[in-house]
Amino acid sequence: MKTIQITAAHADEQMEQREQSQTCLGYAEIPEQSSPTRSIPRLKKTEVQKIKQLYETAFPEDEQIPWEDLMRLVGEMSLDFTAYYNGEEFIGFTIVYPRKSFNWFWYFAVNEELRGKGYGQQILTQLIERYKGQPFVLDMESTTQVCDNLEQRKRRQAFYLRNGFRDTNVYRTYNDITMTIMMRGEGTFTMQDWDDLIHELQKFWWPDDIKEE
Repeated sequence: MKTIQITAAHADEQMEQREQSQTCLGYAEIPEQSSPTRSIPRLKKTEVQKIKQLYETAFPEDEQIPWEDLMRLVGEMSLDFTAYYNGEEFIGFTIVYPRKSFNWFWYFAVNEELRGKGYGQQILTQLIERYKGQPFVLDMESTTQVCDNLEQRKRRQAFYLRNGFRDTNVYRTYNDITMTIMMRGEGTFTMQDWDDLIHELQKFWWPDDIKEE
């Protein structure tokens, strides 16, 4: 499986040329333990559009950052934004916010037609190895909330539990959706940690219509 590292330079190129150019800059196929700046091949505009389409369809609208804002944050927040390929076939992407106390596993999506084929496990295994020995946290829709997609939430939680994550029992409700924090690695996660994380994000972006309950 090869990866494409989406960088700040790539984000700028994508925003400036998305209507005029047929290609955008990106880093690609990085062998393990090598520098991601070793090569700079061309990433086709159609591939950028596939990443964007998956992003906008895989997550509820309330959980999305507008694409142009996300591309800006890639540079301003030094996000680890990686796309995954099997040969030339686009599989999915992850976005991680590396932090000193813990890494925030922000977004993770696999193409719908490829789900259930083990790609999600391969991607997560790669990420765990990349951040070996470092704590990982992610927020997900809570399985304690009465909802229409409870079984989906349970499957998602079971996937992370199998991979060494644990439920911290730290919950927060935004716009009627209750989120819980899953954590992997040593240490604890508190509501103050969540507040600190949100305050960091608010320095760069925050929607006006999010209401905490």
